[in-house]
Amino acid sequence: MSETKKIIFKIKRFNPKKDIEPYWDTFELDCDKGTTVLIAIQELIAKQDGSIAMRYNCRAGVCGSCAVLVNKKYQLACETLVLQLKKDEIKLEPIPFFPVIKDLVVDMDPFYEKLLAIDPFLMRDHSKDPETELIQSPEDFKIIEEATKCILCGCCHSSCVSVWTDKNYLGPGALLKAFRFAKDTRDENTKDRVKRVSAEDGVFRCHTAFNCVEACPKELNPTEAIQALKRQAAIQALKFWSR
Repeated sequence: MSETKKIIFKIKRFNPKKDIEPYWDTFELDCDKGTTVLIAIQELIAKQDGSIAMRYNCRAGVCGSCAVLVNKKYQLACETLVLQLKKDEIKLEPIPFFPVIKDLVVDMDPFYEKLLAIDPFLMRDHSKDPETELIQSPEDFKIIEEATKCILCGCCHSSCVSVWTDKNYLGPGALLKAFRFAKDTRDENTKDRVKRVSAEDGVFRCHTAFNCVEACPKELNPTEAIQALKRQAAIQALKFWSR
């Protein structure tokens, strides 16, 4: 049997329907080397307090829905092993700057609205598509490979200083997706995409603070993608005005 260790969990609780302010609730749980933060929360819900609200789905680090602050650090609860944190006390909070629905569950609508604004799908004349598959070379895919690994957890958006101060800013998550499609050789709408993200609420609102890079649980680099879009926008504008 695996050796266990008693861990104190402090969960930031808030139900906007009845609470005036958030408050901390404290629990104790025996954890072993295989206990993830998500498993710990599930154990607490099942055996100590069924009213704790937590969103999760795949439990495999793919869906992004279990993103939380673990001791003030953005983490996927399903991938974070409790004992590897090497702390006797673990604080769990919802990711900030999203409206709290309840406890660790936040309203992701502001993030999804920005994502939809950049048309996150291939745009092309499908009448010209081959009957089998739309081939892309390994070299072309390499350009967008990192951006395709985004799981839409919203951590980058939550951490962005420009998002905090400008509710219209598209944000690093949406702009990383914009880069992914603007640089996709199969897409035929690159010019319009670049024009869209170079508008007032687009790439030039980025202050290059790198918060999004630090926050990303998949170690992606939205800032680098945004800088690439800035360069592409500048080149496109120069070509337009030099005609």
